[in-house]
Amino acid sequence: MSKPRTAAPTVIHKVIMVGSGGVGKSALTLQFMYDEFVEDYEPTKADSYRKKVTLDGEEVQIDILDTAGQEDYAAIRDNYFRSGEGFLCVFSITEQESFQATAEFREQILRVKNDENIPFLLVGNKADLEEKRQVTLEEATTRAQQWNVPYVETSAKTRANVDKSFYDLMRVIRAKKEVSPPQSGGKKAPGQPSHGKKKKKKCTIL
Repeated sequence: MSKPRTAAPTVIHKVIMVGSGGVGKSALTLQFMYDEFVEDYEPTKADSYRKKVTLDGEEVQIDILDTAGQEDYAAIRDNYFRSGEGFLCVFSITEQESFQATAEFREQILRVKNDENIPFLLVGNKADLEEKRQVTLEEATTRAQQWNVPYVETSAKTRANVDKSFYDLMRVIRAKKEVSPPQSGGKKAPGQPSHGKKKKKKCTIL
């Protein structure tokens, strides 16, 4: 007897939030998840969120990991980067230093993922503070073009482009999955030594 067909499992897109402290990673995440603006949110550990959304007519789940407070622990950070399928790299348009830090985050991600074409969005947050802008639109756009990634300016406070940044990244993740579907079985990470040869199975002649 043939088994009844089970519904295909919901696709999950795993997004990692990266960027310097205080740029609004958590504020963007909470605004996207719950439609609320939290100004003074100081997470001390990574927070994970999951939400069902409709992406171009298809119901999917987005899994967001906010890495706040973990940037200094290289081993933990690398594990997070390994688990992610796409990255929102956030800086504040009012803080030049946070913009410069995005280059380091990208380098770390590329090193861990060993893939130049990883789904990645550069996000300039705090667009509502135009009068305090330190990073010009041209400067940010030029960097995004050099990296061949999209650039979006957001405001967690006014909700401007918050949904757009997450949905745009999910579309890039989806496109990459369609080109290279995930392989089954445990694939060893790039640069990881293989541990010995597989033992041959002995045959027993009866």
